[in-house]
Amino acid sequence: MKDLLYLKDEQIKEFIQLLFYAYRETFADPKEVLSKKFFGPAHLRSLNLIERYPGISLGELMFKLKVTKQSLNRILNDLVNFNIISFQKDERDSRMKHVHLTKKGEDVFNEIFASQKKRIYNAFIKSSSLEVNNFKSVLKKIINE
Repeated sequence: MKDLLYLKDEQIKEFIQLLFYAYRETFADPKEVLSKKFFGPAHLRSLNLIERYPGISLGELMFKLKVTKQSLNRILNDLVNFNIISFQKDERDSRMKHVHLTKKGEDVFNEIFASQKKRIYNAFIKSSSLEVNNFKSVLKKIINE
């Protein structure tokens, strides 16, 4: 790792810019699907987490998204109104709600995922397994996972 100590600020800035462009392109791919439902990036981030963690509690969702309760409620109300998600009360604590995708929500998510998968899959196909593993490792370190 000492060989990376030569990185200059400009190179780090370039990497940050590349991360931004990768994010922008990956999350622009499903724009057509989202715009049909009048959803935006916040809805997409919520859908990703709800699909990834079925039954996630509202508190966990708020924590992972790093949003306020008010912001989360606005997003979740939209998703409920379009029958994309449903809530289930906790068996032990009725004050706690768990969020799940409905069948329609799964279909919407799968359509979104298919549009994003193409870009990611093509990038991975053009990369070696070492590059893919190193990329994943670096990303996890960036997000402190």
